[in-house]
Amino acid sequence: MTEATKMELFTARVCPYAHRTRLVLMEKGLDFELVEVDLQNKPERFLQVSAYGKVPALVHDGVEIYESAIINEYLEEAFPEPPLMPREPGPRAQLRIWIDYCDDHFLGDHYAALKNQDPEKEGYWKDKIDTHLHRIDQAMRDLSPEGPYWLGAAPSLLDFAYYPFFERLPAWAHYRGLGLPEDCERIAAWLDTMAGRPSVSAIANPPDYYIERYARYARAPAAAE
Repeated sequence: MTEATKMELFTARVCPYAHRTRLVLMEKGLDFELVEVDLQNKPERFLQVSAYGKVPALVHDGVEIYESAIINEYLEEAFPEPPLMPREPGPRAQLRIWIDYCDDHFLGDHYAALKNQDPEKEGYWKDKIDTHLHRIDQAMRDLSPEGPYWLGAAPSLLDFAYYPFFERLPAWAHYRGLGLPEDCERIAAWLDTMAGRPSVSAIANPPDYYIERYARYARAPAAAE
């Protein structure tokens, strides 16, 4: 990696957002330095790069970028091959709409369900999560009837935006019984396809890794010590 093309990615292995950007960098075959951040003891240099103090954060040719969706579009613009966004504005808009849905609705509700300590609300959260998953399954069918990816025969930023969460889904199943409904067959097929990609398998973690690390979200406040 020459000084002119030096690229650093500040990341945390457990974070699904950082996972997204690692996948995109690997899909594009880019050389980068991986800087693992201790989220409980964030180094000063990382905080200088990431104004929000969140991973991922990228430094490339002196440019400092944070927020995974923004980083990934930057990488697409700076390194257009292989392409990970459609060329036409309509499909590009759909890609952005569904990434926004992931970030503003899908993930937020999943983390809220995992943190829920009220048994009377378990049914509410299960119904809400199942609604999200069925909605995504239908969107995949509508946007790409033949698959195997969200937008057709090749993967896009949309696939890499969602996949890291699904790799973590065993933690939700373990703690809250929230898994993929049997009739979400389109998602299941997509997951099999994604798991077979070299970029995905190269950095995949086993279910036990996530079950252990998401315990602090799931345990009751009284057991927090």
